[in-house]
Amino acid sequence: MTDADDAPVIAIDGPAASGKGTIAFRVAEALGFHYLDSGALYRLVALAAGDRGIDLDDVAGVVAVASDARIRFVENGAFLDGVDVSEAIRTEDVSARASAIAVYPALRATLLARQRAFRSAPGLVAEGRDMGSVVFADAKLKVFVTASSDERARRRHKQLMDKGIQVTLDSLLREILERDARDRDRPVAPLKPMPDAVVLDTTALSVEAAVAFVLERYHVACATPS
Repeated sequence: MTDADDAPVIAIDGPAASGKGTIAFRVAEALGFHYLDSGALYRLVALAAGDRGIDLDDVAGVVAVASDARIRFVENGAFLDGVDVSEAIRTEDVSARASAIAVYPALRATLLARQRAFRSAPGLVAEGRDMGSVVFADAKLKVFVTASSDERARRRHKQLMDKGIQVTLDSLLREILERDARDRDRPVAPLKPMPDAVVLDTTALSVEAAVAFVLERYHVACATPS
């Protein structure tokens, strides 16, 4: 076992707009840990492939991009090969391309290995939809962050309106409910709390309160014999 294998992991999973990304980043910041936004990886690879002129049907080329692209995560965004692409990876075009390449088993295997490679001292906070169930099943702490669908739609609506993107609250609520159903019913690693996960409902919580909750649970986990 390497030192990286020993590095503690906090796995934070949950549905879209539950607040897991902001919470995960703030917890990582408070602990001085590394941070992984697993959901952005496929979008980053899709964007990088396009920038390098690689056809999305070229599986080997896409996998090569996934292997060597330089990625650094920041709160609500990421840098790709030294360039801030936080806005670029959120476009509909990049999302569609990410969905197209996500079906490749070779790419999924490469990105699984890459996600696990983020684990290093002093520790890692990893957020996504299968961090505690698949990627880091041995995480020191597993947290499942959720919120009511109405609250999640309201949060997403505010995010988009603040960026000048016009969208209705009703349409966002429909999208969230449809995505919840897809995530919950998918045959591989369906989105649900693991038996050993702590459930955190952020519907009525501030970010600060949610972060404090996770930090307290982590310190309790560290003080509890394995």
